[in-house]
Amino acid sequence: MNKLLAALLTALFATASFAASHAGAPMAGASAAVKAEAKADKKEAKAEAKAEKKEAKAEAKAEKKEAKADKKAEKAAVEAKADKKVATAEAKKDKAVAAADAKGTKAEAKAEVKKEEAKK
Repeated sequence: MNKLLAALLTALFATASFAASHAGAPMAGASAAVKAEAKADKKEAKAEAKAEKKEAKAEAKAEKKEAKADKKAEKAAVEAKADKKVATAEAKKDKAVAAADAKGTKAEAKAEVKKEEAKK
């Protein structure tokens, strides 16, 4: 029985050694493939991070431009409102001056008429 067990163990060991020696070669190739895949994944992740960083930078730049444009538009609106108030004030002033001139002219005309009547 010991001889049979010894023979069985020897055969098993020989088979395992043979399988291991022949399985090692494809494993080396598989290892290279795994390394290449890992390298490609690393490159892809690096490129993706770079693209995300670039996109974030572009977004920040666009937001800054938009804020600047909003500020400029707001300033223009404030200036337009101020210009409108100035124009309204000038129009009121011109109207008041014209009314005063008209009253003055009317008063002069009345005084002239009274003066003419007094002469008669």
